[in-house]
Amino acid sequence: MAGKRDYYEVLGVVRDASKDQIKDAYRKLALQYHPDRNKAPDAEERFKEISEAYAVLSDDQKRHQYDALGRADFSQQYSQEDIFRNVDFESVFRDFGFGSNFGDLFASLFGGGSYQYGERQIRGSDIGFEVDITLDEAFSGTDKEIQVPRTERCSVCSGSGAKPGTSPKTCPRCNGTGQLRVVRSAGFAKFMQVGVCPNCRGRGNVVETPCVECGGSEIVKRTRKITVRIPPGVDEGSQLRLKGEGEASKEGGSQGDLFIMVHMLPHRHFRREGDDLYYDLGLGYAQAALGAEVTVPTMEGEVNLSIPSGSQPGHILRLKGKGMPRLNGYGRGNQLVRLKIVVPTQLTQRQKELLQELAKEMGQNVKGSKGFFKFS
Repeated sequence: MAGKRDYYEVLGVVRDASKDQIKDAYRKLALQYHPDRNKAPDAEERFKEISEAYAVLSDDQKRHQYDALGRADFSQQYSQEDIFRNVDFESVFRDFGFGSNFGDLFASLFGGGSYQYGERQIRGSDIGFEVDITLDEAFSGTDKEIQVPRTERCSVCSGSGAKPGTSPKTCPRCNGTGQLRVVRSAGFAKFMQVGVCPNCRGRGNVVETPCVECGGSEIVKRTRKITVRIPPGVDEGSQLRLKGEGEASKEGGSQGDLFIMVHMLPHRHFRREGDDLYYDLGLGYAQAALGAEVTVPTMEGEVNLSIPSGSQPGHILRLKGKGMPRLNGYGRGNQLVRLKIVVPTQLTQRQKELLQELAKEMGQNVKGSKGFFKFS
């Protein structure tokens, strides 16, 4: 690394900085100099430098050694391979979309694929789960208890894979390094290839007496009850993420996430479009023609609505702020009341006579007891 600067200086943190402060400082700088984002000539070297600083200062043992020895003596005792061993870079950037390619990225930056920065801890798989909710639940928010089948770390052996009372043993093939080195000759040149030990899968140890509960696999299948908080305003297709509630990892990595997909059940009164609610209101033609005061349902109970005279079929009246809460925002949508003119199917004799008188007054053709006739 150019300059051999102090690791604390590289990350811009004080010497008594907490692990969270170190992680936050590294994330900020790494996103700034990540080769996929920054094409400046020195970006790659800066990224290597801050990654090396984080690899040391994020590990309690390495940090203690560094504080005691200083940069120069520390570098003599720790190789670059030792510095980066077992450092979990993926979790730092998973939410930013860089988590899955860190192994390839570090391999390319530190030796074109031959560099192994330590045992790669593969994260557990994510789980998708679908939940049906009512419009009332989406309006107010609710807690849903779901039962999710997933893999979990074995509680009997605490995820070691070894029978209680026994311990995993150092892998005899790689002597606990998790790696195998093969030296090949080509003329006067020698090439060293580093790969993951197939006997221990890069973990450095093997289980001789497996746990009876998990059979040495370290994980077991369980159905877990999980309470999901559904926030107000969720809509069809909304996705909620529960971090760490997914599948366990077989490689010692972090647990995957649980993604909840929301499906909306139909409502007896309302049709939803975004944050707005639509309600169809049936009116008699006398109410539409003369105007009326009516009550309409909302998500919070009935309210009065004034119907203007001369209202036409399909006309929409707005109840401001009576719609759905805005998800992760402020305020609410509107309730839109669409007018539908309801024509009676059965009339009394008196009602027929009144309508005939109205038709005569308005000069309209109507059907009488003796067929169609026109008032003039």
